[in-house]
Amino acid sequence: MNEQRLVDFRAQTIVRTLLIVVAIAAVLEILWIARQVVSWMLIALFLALALDPLVRFIERRGRIRRGPAIGVAYLLVIAVAAAIGWSFVPKLVDEVNGFVQALPDYVHQLTHGRGRLGFLETKYHIVEKVREQVNKGGASRIFGLSGAAVSITKSVISIVAATVTIVFLTFFMLLEGRAWMDRLYSLLPESSRPRWRRVGDDIYRTVGGYVTGNILISIIAGVSITIVLLIMGVPYAVALGLVVAFLDLIPLAGATIAGIIVAVVAFIHSVPAGIVVVVFFIVYQQLENHVIQPVVYGRTVALSALAVLVSVLVGAELAGVLGALAAIPIAGALQVILRDQLAHRRSPATGTVLPRS
Repeated sequence: MNEQRLVDFRAQTIVRTLLIVVAIAAVLEILWIARQVVSWMLIALFLALALDPLVRFIERRGRIRRGPAIGVAYLLVIAVAAAIGWSFVPKLVDEVNGFVQALPDYVHQLTHGRGRLGFLETKYHIVEKVREQVNKGGASRIFGLSGAAVSITKSVISIVAATVTIVFLTFFMLLEGRAWMDRLYSLLPESSRPRWRRVGDDIYRTVGGYVTGNILISIIAGVSITIVLLIMGVPYAVALGLVVAFLDLIPLAGATIAGIIVAVVAFIHSVPAGIVVVVFFIVYQQLENHVIQPVVYGRTVALSALAVLVSVLVGAELAGVLGALAAIPIAGALQVILRDQLAHRRSPATGTVLPRS
């Protein structure tokens, strides 16, 4: 005869469980509503971690307080950005002017079915279709100009607000971050503080290494495509190289987006140049995704190639571009915590500080 067992839950336990579930749901809902602010905070955190070594160096060498050191670091970053801009902007302006001057010829070729863009008219009759849509509903019917103008205006305002907010968030994180971490460590038992300080330092180096590695990979991508475009004689090589370097900051997908943009410009210049650029991007993207990124991130973030690839794919699936950007440092931080937990379990009674791996 089967014996039946009844499990009796106390009302207090049920209420406590329900409260925990409701609290977790409320926190997730708040994070979702404030996801834009959370993304700004994450970007500011990465920038603060990237600038902190420079600020510490200025503090130590200049023997000045934290606030002025941050100001000097900001001035140095602005000076470097201005120097880079001074080096590239004249060439960029010349190339953009050249494109604007060549644009009427492209339009003429398109409307008369000649040149590299002539196939759009001879095969797809694109000009007649545009004229038909203009006669039916005007330009706003085709391009949604009124809605696009509002959308562009909102985007510009949002970008300006985000930039200003991130700059100030980064400043205050640099100024008060150390004090906040000390307050957090003070909440822990005194015996465990050295251990968690060590974990915090390892996480700091992991995220800083990720930022450094990401910038290095973007520079490699921008310089490589600029050299290819110069060899093939494609105009706007410097401007396109800067676009590639900027978009390549996005793991995995960035190189693809940049490749499409550059390939279109290259095909407009000449078919052989377009083919070379497409082949280059196919080969380079595979090389970057499976060799350069895993090697660089493996050394700077101390993650295996498989962990880097899986973390980026999962992060992109969960939160898009922001998830892909944050996936590697989060995976590195989790690895630091997991390694510490395993080491602590193996020697729980020694009470000694374990060496960093």
